[in-house]
Parts: sequence; C-alpha cells; structure tokens
Amino acid sequence: MVNTRKIILNFVLLILLLAALAGYFRQLLKELPPIENLQSFVPRQTTNIYDINNQLIAEFFTERRTFIPLNQIPIHLQNAVLAIEDDKFFHHWGISPRGILRATINNLVRRRIAQGGSTITQQLSKVIFLTSERSFRRKIKELLLTLQLERNYSKQEILQFYLNQIYFGRGAYGVEAAAKTYFGKHASELDLAECALLAGLIRAPNYYSPFNNIQRAENRRATVLARMRKLGFISADEERQATGEPINPGGSYIPTKIAPYFLEYIRSLLAPKYGEDLLYQGGLSIYTTLDIKAQSAAEEAIGRLVEYDNLRRSYFENHHSSPVPVQVALVALDPRTGGIRAMVGGRDFRQSQFNRTYQAQRQPGSCFKVILYTAAIENGYSPTTILNDSPLVYLNDGRDWRLAAQTTDYLKTLPKEWLKDPMKVWTPENYKKKYFGPVLLRTALEKSLNSCAVQIIMNISANRVIDYARRLGIKSSLTNTYSLALGASDVNLLELTQAFGVLSNYGIRTEPYAIVRVEDKNGKILEENVPQETEVLNPATCFVMTNLLRGVVERGTGRYARNLGRPCAGKTGTTNEFTDAWFVGYTPDLVAGVWVGYDDKTPLGEGMTGGSLACPVWTDFMKKALREKPVLDFPVPSGINFCLIDRRTGLLALKNTREAYLEAFLSGSEPKSYLPAPGQVLPSGTTFLYIPPPDEDGF
Repeated sequence: MVNTRKIILNFVLLILLLAALAGYFRQLLKELPPIENLQSFVPRQTTNIYDINNQLIAEFFTERRTFIPLNQIPIHLQNAVLAIEDDKFFHHWGISPRGILRATINNLVRRRIAQGGSTITQQLSKVIFLTSERSFRRKIKELLLTLQLERNYSKQEILQFYLNQIYFGRGAYGVEAAAKTYFGKHASELDLAECALLAGLIRAPNYYSPFNNIQRAENRRATVLARMRKLGFISADEERQATGEPINPGGSYIPTKIAPYFLEYIRSLLAPKYGEDLLYQGGLSIYTTLDIKAQSAAEEAIGRLVEYDNLRRSYFENHHSSPVPVQVALVALDPRTGGIRAMVGGRDFRQSQFNRTYQAQRQPGSCFKVILYTAAIENGYSPTTILNDSPLVYLNDGRDWRLAAQTTDYLKTLPKEWLKDPMKVWTPENYKKKYFGPVLLRTALEKSLNSCAVQIIMNISANRVIDYARRLGIKSSLTNTYSLALGASDVNLLELTQAFGVLSNYGIRTEPYAIVRVEDKNGKILEENVPQETEVLNPATCFVMTNLLRGVVERGTGRYARNLGRPCAGKTGTTNEFTDAWFVGYTPDLVAGVWVGYDDKTPLGEGMTGGSLACPVWTDFMKKALREKPVLDFPVPSGINFCLIDRRTGLLALKNTREAYLEAFLSGSEPKSYLPAPGQVLPSGTTFLYIPPPDEDGF
C-alpha cells in the first residue's frame, strides 16, 4: 500500500515537473525573436566615402562591414573557419552534444557560465538575436534559436550569415572588412596563409591580432593550418608552405582623421535626409568633390603655421603668459563647378569641431575690396582712374556722410564731443597712416588704400556694392554703410572664396557643393548633384579684375604668392587691431581662401597681416595642390582692349616711354589722351602720380 502511494506521488510530481518545464519553455519560445527575421535581416554595413577620383577616403560605421555572398569567399577561408570553430558543422543539427558536455563540466567546476560549447549556428544565433549575457536562461534561448535556425535555413545560408557577421577585431565585422583591415585586399583575393590567420582571430581577435603580437598570431595560424591538414582540407605541403609565409599586416583601415571637417560637413548634410541609421549602417557609397591630394596639401600647409604658432606659444608660456592657440581655416573650390576640393575648418578637429570655413562669421577686411572694385569697374571706373589718397574727414549731418576736409588738421576745429561719437565723425585711415596723394585705381587696389576705397563706395553707393556682393554669392547680412568698403560686415570664408571664384570663372557663379552622388548598398542612386551655374558678371569685367589682382601678387600686399610660380590673382585682408588675417586667391582652375585668427577675436599681434600670415599658407597649399597640373594662364575674352599706359600720369604712353606698362580695359573705357613727346606740353589737367616702390607694405 505504501509503495503504491509513493509511486503515485512520484508520478504526480513528475507530471507537475514536466508541466512546469513545458510552461517554462513555452514562455521562452514567446520571448524568442521570430526566426523568419533572419531572411530579411540586414547586417550593419559600412558606408564608404570616396573623393572626386573615386579613391576611398573614409568610412561611416557602427560596425565596419561589407556583405558578400558565399561564392565570393575563398573555400580555404570557409574550411579554415570550419576547422578551428566547428569541424562537424555539416554533420550536426546545430548543437554539439560533446561540446555541451565539455562546457557543462567546466561550468559546474567553476560554478558559473564560463564556457560555451558553441557551434557556428549557436554563435550566429547569439550575435544576431541575443545579448552577451552569461546565464542559463540565455543559454537555453540560444539552444532553442539554434534548433530553429537549423530547421529553417540551409547550412550554406547559415555559413554565409556567419562569415559576414562575426567580429575579427580592429573594428572589422565580416570577412570582407577583415581582409581589407589586415591585408588591404578583398576577401576573394586571400591566399591560404591569410585565410588561416583570419580564421584564427575569431576566438580572441585582440589576443591573436598580428598588430599586437606577431609570434602569437603565427602560432595561432599554425594551429589552424594543422587542423585543416588533419581534416583533409589541405595537404602537408600546403600546410608547410603556408606556415612558412611571413605575416605582414598592413591593411586599408582608414582613420577618421583624414579630412575630418569635410566628413562632418557631409554628415551634417546627409543625416537629416537619410537618418543616422542608414548613414552609419546602410552600406551607402558617397561620392564627393573632395580631392584627397588637395586635402593633404591643405593639411600640410596649415600644419606649418600651427608648428610656428606652437613655438610662439611655447615662448610665451616660458614667460608666464599662455595665449590660446591661433586658429586657421582653408577651403578650396573648383571655380568651374563649385566642387569643394579641400576643407580644413580649424587647427585640430579633436579639440574643436567648429568649422570655421562656413560657421564662423568674421570681418573680411580689405578682401571685400575686390567686390567694391568689381562694382566700380562696371560703373564708370577703369584701372587708370585717378583717386586722391589723402587723410579724409567725413561728417554725418544726420542724413548722410559728407566729405568735410582732406586733412586731419580739420579735426582740431571740431567739438570734442563730436570726436568721441563715431556716428558724427569718421576718418578712415590707411595702414601705418601713410597717404600718397593722386594714385591710379590700380595702385589703390594693389596697396589696399582705405581712403580710396571709401571715395569709391561714396560715389557708387553702398547699395550697389551690396547688390554685387549678392551676385557673387555673399549671403551673409551686409550693413548698408560706407565702412562696408573696408570689410566691416561679417562674412564666412566659404562664400568669400566662392565670390573670388566668379572672377576666375569669367562671370559664372557656381554654387559650392560637396556631394556628387549617393548610392545605396545595391548601387541604386539615391541622389545626384550637378554644378549649379548662374551668369552674374561680364567676362571682360572679370578679366580686368583678374589683371588688377595679379598686380596685388606681383607688386602689392600679396607678394608672397609670387612664389607659386604660375599665373595667379588674389587679395589680402586684415581687420582693425590685427584680429583677422585673410588671403583669397585663384588660378584658372582652383580658388582658395585662408583665414587666420583667434576665436575670441584676440589680436594676432602688431604687423600680423593677411600678407604675412594667410598668404604664405595659401601659397604653400596651392603649390602642392597644383603640382601635377599644367600651368594655365587667364585667356583674354572679347570686349578687352590693351593699351600702353604711362605709370606717372595714367595717359596713353608712347612706345619708348620709360615708365610704361600694358593695361587691360573694358572696350571704350581706355584713356583718350596720349603722353606728349619729350619737349611738348602736357594736356591740361594732367597730374603726376605716386609710383610706389615694389617692396612697400599695405593691408
């Protein structure tokens, strides 16, 4: 009777236990992700960024991966992975009882989940569907998922998923990324020794990495090759030959330090359109306008200025003063298309992600005079227009500014309270307060004479200058005041460089752009951009301005740019108190702008001008960026007349005139009077002009 009761009780307990286990497993099954998701599972893939020549320059990723089909993965690599990770893969049903038994004993001894008996299918279920948590509950989920994977997918499909998903170290996920990272080639190009090395990394990527320990990597590779030979995948001769091959790691891993400001710029353009997930995980191909050679040239040129600044700061630090680092920015465009060829937004992206090529608004100083003089040339002025460079005094009568005197002595007659009010009295000063009397318009631009610039804007109006600024691409807010002629309104480097590019491109404004096209992982074009062109100036006007700005380089404030050794034009800019130094210049095929200054507008120091700071950076950059390009000159468009001009008077010169030079004019704007022959009377009203020496400074 007692035995019968015990049997019944035990049977009931067994039924209850089985019911509990069934309920437990039913609950676990509910928690499992749908196994059908694997068919539509899209692994995180690397987005590749290319330069204008289709050279890979960078990658966006959360997991660096490029998915490839199994038929593009070498059979040696497949066999190497099977040999070292799961040699019974094609013979078991997803679970290895022997491996589980071995792991169970080990875990019981250590009293924790310390080791798994994982097959390839188990590893795949874990990395795709589960967390890395070590618990019996998660382990049971893994086993259930494994069984479902084996029931729903072929061995080839499971192996393909696995080889594209597994981590190989150094940020590489999947065999294609691993092949590029460790050997700089596609997975399909790997030899036996390379396949064995990659397979050996899976168990412990950092520990067996050849970048960390060559000897350890060689030993691990030998273990894989021995397993392959033992399983009949390779012969003894193949094993011996592969084991003896040297390991030379050095793949194509691309650090994000290349063009970081440009990469962040295109990220900021694309992320709002496509979202961060697609951008970093969708395997996009982004083709950009960047030229990696030009970008390298830009970073090298800026690096030299940074080295100089570091030495200067070291001196100050040793003398109990530590100024903040000076900042520098450079942007270069193809003036014919608007494509951004180089972009450096600051001295160190790691310290500051603020991109000073387009996010910083600063006064351009005399660089803005290029826009002023362009407006002047199209509104009655010519290169030989005579301007009176003198210390002018302007008074504001409440309606507008008017010229009160051509000498600062006049200031002594004004009430003191007027002198303290900048809205009543204005005395624009030249650099070092030097004035030269009557000068040619060409000289005024080459020497960047402020007094002459103010006379021009007062004559043609600030509104007209603003109109030309808009035509040339300046979008920043501009103040309708005469001080605009001296660059008193803030602009950014990118738009100012674009404006100079219009002159290089003979009146065609092209909008700056960075992205040529974006393709999805299947090669479908998501967006494609083409140059946007607008005709805004007469080509002849642009040639006259280019001819004038070549004088800035040859004789004026941008003389350092003569070291470029090819035809170029440009303009320096320096703001009050030396807070900003600029140089923007161009050749027929490249326009670039450089800005140097402190973010907090601390003065750079006495004499730190656009000519001494920014122009050398520009010249160094252009030398390297154009090194492999043919030397081009600016072609002469229709509507241009060349005349021999007497530099002393601005009159048409005779062939034997000593101070003669060849000047370009808009047809019809050239002088009408000739310099008389020696001994003859000069025309009435002729003025002898100041001829500056070639080494004279200016702003």
